[in-house]
Amino acid sequence: MSRTVHCAKLGIDAEGLDFAPWPGPLGQRIYAEISKPAWQQWLAHQTMLINEYRLNPLDPKARQFLAGEMEKFLFGGGQTERPAGYVDPDEA
Repeated sequence: MSRTVHCAKLGIDAEGLDFAPWPGPLGQRIYAEISKPAWQQWLAHQTMLINEYRLNPLDPKARQFLAGEMEKFLFGGGQTERPAGYVDPDEA
């Protein structure tokens, strides 16, 4: 049986995540306050960041950058980093 959360990102009641997707307090906050649809939006944004900036997710500096962007994306109203000159394929 799935659980429902009031999603901090989308502002709606939706299906919650099955487990904390990130270690530590940030992961617990995401588990408690973020829905599956919002998490999928983050994963797409994270993929764009990794590809455009050519990040290595195993690098501690890259992980720190991604954690900060994740927190801004999910809890900060969506004001996140976009690479200079990046054009979203859906907006082109």
